[in-house]
This record gives sequence, structure tokens and C-alpha cells, in this order.
Amino acid sequence: MREEYIKEIPLINLDEDAADMEIIRSILKAQKELEIAHRNFDYAEGDLVDYYTYKIKSEESKIDYLLRKAKDKKLVMSVITAKEEYKKIKLEEAENQT
Repeated sequence: MREEYIKEIPLINLDEDAADMEIIRSILKAQKELEIAHRNFDYAEGDLVDYYTYKIKSEESKIDYLLRKAKDKKLVMSVITAKEEYKKIKLEEAENQT
């Protein structure tokens, strides 16, 4: 179990296309974090049960917020684009771990 705190990119400083892509990337990243929290919850004991319950709820809230934001901007993402962005996130995480 490794926690990593990375400052997210502020959308204010990005052009519209970059901001849209950042929303999509944030959704994918939050979904991955939710998946990890669910897996860790399965093995949690004691106070960690409460921690992962909170983590799951917070990631679900984050995803809901980002999906509303994407819907308001009428963003549509194909499965191909989602897979490409997911691969980029995985590569970035691998680089950050070294």
C-alpha cells in the first residue's frame, strides 16, 4: 500500500482541448484509484477498514464530479482514446516509481 500525493494540474492554465483531456485523464485515474481502494479494502483490518471505506467514498464522489463536469462540457470519449490515456497513466506511474 503506497500513497502518493501529486498536485493535480489546474485547469485554469490550460487551453480548452488540454483542459478537456485533463478531465478525461482525471476520470480514468480516479477510476484506477477506486479499483485499488476496493482491492485494499478486501484485505484491510482494524482501522484500515474505515480508511478504505472513506477512500472508496471519496473516489466515487470525485468520479461523479468529474463525470458531471465532462457531461456539462459535452465531452465524448471513445474506447480507443480511453485505452490510450490509460496506457499513458500507467507509463507515468511506472516512471514515478523509479
